[in-house]
Amino acid sequence: MSLLKPIQIGPNRIDVPVILAPMTGVTDMPFRTLVRRFGAGLTVTEMIASEAMIRETRQSLQKAAWHPSEEPVSMQLAGCEPERMAEAAKLNEQKGAAIIDINMGCPVKKVVNGHAGSSLMRDLPLATSLIRATVKAVNLPVTLKMRMGWDHNSLNAPELARIAEGEGVQLITVHGRTRCQLYSGTADWAFVAKVKEAVRVPVIVNGDICGIDDARQALAQSGADGVMIGRGAYGKPWLIAQVMAALTGRDVPADPELESQHALVKEHYAMMLDLYGELNGVNLARKHLGWYTKGLFDSAQFRNAVNQVADSATVLGMIDRFYAAQADLAARREPTVLAA
Repeated sequence: MSLLKPIQIGPNRIDVPVILAPMTGVTDMPFRTLVRRFGAGLTVTEMIASEAMIRETRQSLQKAAWHPSEEPVSMQLAGCEPERMAEAAKLNEQKGAAIIDINMGCPVKKVVNGHAGSSLMRDLPLATSLIRATVKAVNLPVTLKMRMGWDHNSLNAPELARIAEGEGVQLITVHGRTRCQLYSGTADWAFVAKVKEAVRVPVIVNGDICGIDDARQALAQSGADGVMIGRGAYGKPWLIAQVMAALTGRDVPADPELESQHALVKEHYAMMLDLYGELNGVNLARKHLGWYTKGLFDSAQFRNAVNQVADSATVLGMIDRFYAAQADLAARREPTVLAA
């Protein structure tokens, strides 16, 4: 029995609403492309500062890049000036985005100190103006991502959700933490039910959804229309497809075999070098190598070694040797089948 129904975001039908969360420094085009290949209801770009988007900085253009396989593309913007957010949204519309997502959930100090992200949950009049300007600026559906509130004394997500719906927002995602919690404690999926009760547009539950059981519990507790997976997908671009299968009553595909994971890691590495160049690509890929290899034999030593290397060709050789050692170890562990 399916636990999920298709949802509509403007003209975009999301058949299975299991969504890859926007995560700065993680969900760039290479990672999103791999996630899409396995299967995802929707992927969202990294958070892009509206001012940087307008100035078309190199970093903002890299964050805004996408592969055709990702379409429809949801572009996430952050900012605190309605006029600049509107301008950035228009630029993304011209570049081919299908959905504009407004970030009112980022808890990072740098963003909050700039009166963007989750800081906007402390200033609902400004949040309202920003949402209104963005919706009016484009002929695209606009969505919103938020937290429960600034802290547990101001859990105003239901109020902000009602405002957003009234201004034309077509989908709302709620991370079940306050800003002041950052990523500590556990996500409160049950609280998201209050947001679901407050609006008629689809609501997505987010936070601490790291596998199939988490997704089922998050849906049961929140009554949400779909789930958004963030940190649970680190090093596992196939996870979202597995959750999609489980929530729609299909057979859950197994994790890729080690040989396939090896090829995937190398492909991901090459894609990052193509996008960022040698120096930045090598540096930015290190965290992914750590996540992919976590839990494998001698992975800590591999991570420590590879993090000291600045040459991509050397790193690729280290990846090959690491996975060859894993394959050798697995072969030795296989039981011997005696001939009759």
